[in-house]
Amino acid sequence: MHLEIITPEKRLFSGETELVKLPGTGGSFEVLMNHAPAISTLAEGKIKVKEPNGNVTYFEITGGVVEIKSNNIIVLVDSTGLV
Repeated sequence: MHLEIITPEKRLFSGETELVKLPGTGGSFEVLMNHAPAISTLAEGKIKVKEPNGNVTYFEITGGVVEIKSNNIIVLVDSTGLV
């Protein structure tokens, strides 16, 4: 899957992933390969990104939105920091 994490200031992440865990406003959820198309709002919390090489990175966010479609994930966040 291809993931983009973007803030108003810059692109924080762009690359291939195996798993993305997101803090949805209705509760956290994970996205794996071939996930159904979806759009969701995001709450304050951490985004977990697991890359194919096994690296795991966390991004602390204050909120945002995500679009999932055809194994492409675009996350637009208000502000973030690397955890």
